[in-house]
Amino acid sequence: MIDNMKVTKLYVYPIKGLRGIPLQSAQLGPQGLEHDRRFMLYRIAKEGKLKKMQLSEHAELSLFEQKLDGEQIIVRYVVPEHPLRPTEELPESNLEVPVSPDMTSLEVIEVDLHGSPAIAYRMGQQYDSWFSACFGFACILVYIGDGKRPVLGTTLPPKAPQSQTGGWFSKITSSVLGSSSQDEAWLTFTDVAPFMVATEASLRNVSARMSDGSQVDMCKFRPNIVVDGEDEWSEDYWAELTFKGEDRLLLTGNCGRCTSLNVDYDTGRPAAGEQGAVLKKLMKDRRVDKGVKYSPIFGRYGFLPPGETGFAISVGDEVAVAQRQEERSTWDWPGL
Repeated sequence: MIDNMKVTKLYVYPIKGLRGIPLQSAQLGPQGLEHDRRFMLYRIAKEGKLKKMQLSEHAELSLFEQKLDGEQIIVRYVVPEHPLRPTEELPESNLEVPVSPDMTSLEVIEVDLHGSPAIAYRMGQQYDSWFSACFGFACILVYIGDGKRPVLGTTLPPKAPQSQTGGWFSKITSSVLGSSSQDEAWLTFTDVAPFMVATEASLRNVSARMSDGSQVDMCKFRPNIVVDGEDEWSEDYWAELTFKGEDRLLLTGNCGRCTSLNVDYDTGRPAAGEQGAVLKKLMKDRRVDKGVKYSPIFGRYGFLPPGETGFAISVGDEVAVAQRQEERSTWDWPGL
C-alpha cells in the first residue's frame, strides 16, 4: 500500500456526452456519482430508429456546457468561432432540465446503449426541439429514471465475496456472471460501469507525447475520479482503492479508448495538429488489453462493493491502493 496519493479532480456528467462539471465534493452511490449520466441524447434516424449520440460520432456534443443549479441542470450551447450551424437558427436562451423529473407524465420508451437495453423516459418536445435546433437534425433527450441497464460480460461486475480471505478476485467467482440477488450491479447511462478512475501521472505521459508542447486536457478522457501519487500506468493493475482509509472502490476493468480523444472542445470538430492525434499516439504502446486489442487503454472502470450504499468524496482526500492484480484485466463486454 502506497501512501500520499490524493484525489485531485472530480467530474460529473448529468447529460451524457456534454462537457463535464468539475466538483470539489461528490456523493458516490452504487450507480455512480450523484446525478451522473442520468440523461442521454439519441438521434432519430431512418424509420424512427434511435441511435446513441456520443462524442466519437458527434464531436459537436463538446460545445454544450452544463452546470448544476439547485434542482436544475442549466445547459448552454457555446457557439464556436466558426459556427457549425447558422447562428440565427440556434436557441436564444439556455435550457433548464430538472435533475429529477416527474416521470408520471413522460412517454416510456426502450433504449439501448452498447447492447445493454433499458426502459427510459422521453423528456418531451421542449427539450427535443432545443437540442434539435442546436444540432440541425432531430434528436430526443431521455431520462433513465428507474430503468436499469444490465452489466454485460463476466469481467466487469463485482462478485460477492466468498470468504474473508477469498477477496474480490477469487478464481472461483471470476467466471460467474453476476448474481440474482438485489445486490447485482446495474447501470444508468454510464458506458459499462458506474465509475471511471484516471491518474495525473498517466495524463502527463500522454501530454509528453505531443511534439508541439501542447498539453492534453483531462476532460478528453471523461473520468469521474482523478488521483495522483503513483507512477504512470500503475493503475492498470489496481483492483481496489480505499479513500480516507476506509471507503472502498473496486476496479474491475480497463477503459479502451476511441476517437473522442481527438475532439476539439472549442470548435466542436476533430482537433487539428497534435491534439487531433491523441488516439494514434496511444496506439503505439497502450494496446495492452488482449480483450480489446485495437483500443489503447487509459483509466480503470469501478464499482462499489455489492451491498454498500456509498460515501462522500472530496478533492484532497487520501487514496491508497488496497489490492493489486498480478496481471491486467481482460475485456469481454460483448460487441465492444
